[in-house]
Amino acid sequence: MNRLVLILFIGLVLSCQEKKNSEKTKEDTQISIRDSLTRELNQIHEAGFINGFGVALVNQDGILYEAGIGFSDMDGKREYTENTIQNIGSVSKTLIGIALLKAQEMGKLNLDDPINQYLPFKVINPNHPKEPLTIRHLATHTSTILDTDFYNAKAYVLKDDQDKSSPDSVKLNENFNSPDSHMPMIDFLEKILSKTGEWYRKEGFSQNEPGEIYEYSNIGATLAGAILEIAVQKPYSEFTKTHILEPLGMSSSGWSFENIDLVQHSKLYSNPKTEIPWYSLITYPDGGLITSSNNLGIYLSELIKGHSGGGTLLQKESYDELFREQLPAVSFPERDEEDDYDDEYNTGIFMGFTPRGYIGHTGGDPGIATYMFFNPETKIGRILIINTSVSNSGGVDEFYSIWNTLGKYENKLR
Repeated sequence: MNRLVLILFIGLVLSCQEKKNSEKTKEDTQISIRDSLTRELNQIHEAGFINGFGVALVNQDGILYEAGIGFSDMDGKREYTENTIQNIGSVSKTLIGIALLKAQEMGKLNLDDPINQYLPFKVINPNHPKEPLTIRHLATHTSTILDTDFYNAKAYVLKDDQDKSSPDSVKLNENFNSPDSHMPMIDFLEKILSKTGEWYRKEGFSQNEPGEIYEYSNIGATLAGAILEIAVQKPYSEFTKTHILEPLGMSSSGWSFENIDLVQHSKLYSNPKTEIPWYSLITYPDGGLITSSNNLGIYLSELIKGHSGGGTLLQKESYDELFREQLPAVSFPERDEEDDYDDEYNTGIFMGFTPRGYIGHTGGDPGIATYMFFNPETKIGRILIINTSVSNSGGVDEFYSIWNTLGKYENKLR
């Protein structure tokens, strides 16, 4: 009997040792894969068209890989890391979708409510004056509200005053406005969308009927953020901090320079040699989130959880609505079937769908570009944030080389 016990004990010890060795081998393999990916990304960066970028691969359990490559400050040779922060453009709009659905859960609004139920001024399409515009129309880019030249010319505000005779090393975008031009978001919207507004133009509204055709609208997204503010009686920045950023632990992220660590903020570049001064948006819900690839990775992991039925920010029914394809094919007369990452193939609630079934959003503004997508079948997502405008074929090639390399490794990391 004692001999049998000894044999069983030895077998158990050997089994445990084999399991430990197996786990050690798997861990070593994963480390080797991560190191290989980092080397490839550094090699791509040597092309020299993008000064710095952050990347992440995630699944519903968290971050599988994250890295910063290149520089966040070329002159100071400060490295770009996974904790470097910068604005991410229209990927920010996905937070509007979550915020609207959270407010709907709280009984503060309904997606099918007419927008004029909330606004202190009337927004009416002059081509269809009897057709009410709804929050859902805004959230699916079918509101018929179009971006005009006034949106582009007035929305961008410099952080600091800049000397117009600045050297060539610092480029002032012609649409950048001085800090004293900043105004409350609702005032900006009234100037553009109210018939009595200073910048109102009839051409700011489509000939299409509301709800009929997808027409991407930054100003419409901002209007959704403003309606949320009125409905919940809190600033959009505060509501999203309370219900999205803080619950997820996105401690490096914020909507204004006052709410983030400027030491961690990357410089932005119009090309590898020309810096762009820091700027913000009056219309900040549509593109003004400042975050890092690490924090955005945490957010994307939550989106994957939500799509899989295990999200923490919203109830399952709300996540189902967020990710439900809202429009029929006829609403997209200009679909690009060939672009794997065309996020305007269909739409959820401020959530894009691509021809290949990826879910997420893209973003672009002066000095930045962002991709954030996940594959609903594999439940793996990718993030790429860059701090340099890609205005030529070399920059575009480098961007997609980075993106495609992440794709090559995403199924190797578990």
